[in-house]
Amino acid sequence: MLPDHAKIMTLLNDAEEIVGRKKLQKIVYIGKKMNLPLQEKYTFHMYGPYSEELTLRVEELCSLGFVTELKEKKSGYYQYRYKVTDDGKTFLEKFPMDWPQEDALGLVKKLNEHSSKFLELVSTMLYFDELPKAEVKNKVFTLKKSQNYSESDIEEAWSFIDSLKHKQ
Repeated sequence: MLPDHAKIMTLLNDAEEIVGRKKLQKIVYIGKKMNLPLQEKYTFHMYGPYSEELTLRVEELCSLGFVTELKEKKSGYYQYRYKVTDDGKTFLEKFPMDWPQEDALGLVKKLNEHSSKFLELVSTMLYFDELPKAEVKNKVFTLKKSQNYSESDIEEAWSFIDSLKHKQ
């Protein structure tokens, strides 16, 4: 078991449950951008930042029986629920790890309260955070056109990002 796997398990354990593959991807990405010690590499894909490494780690954790992935049929699509199993919790109790428990817990809980659509917007904006705000907004309206984000959605996301940064 590698430390990076244990960090993903700890993040999942902090959340108690994460509903949706996209939401899991975005929570890990935003956590990384907020300086949680996460190592997954991300590239930009259709739904914003995406990590193949994270997908593989979660699959491995499921295969080991440390994380459950419950597939549910929704209206026209499938949704996935992720939780750390009792075996996973036992493992984490015995695995020494450098993890900012208090900061991470608050951040992960706060992120998990939001919809995956909102987290997709926030993570997309953070992906382009080296650009001026006007260019970030252009990227959102161009790359995420199908999501129909409004000016007020973008303002809400900026406020949310600022609130996350000020907690650090």
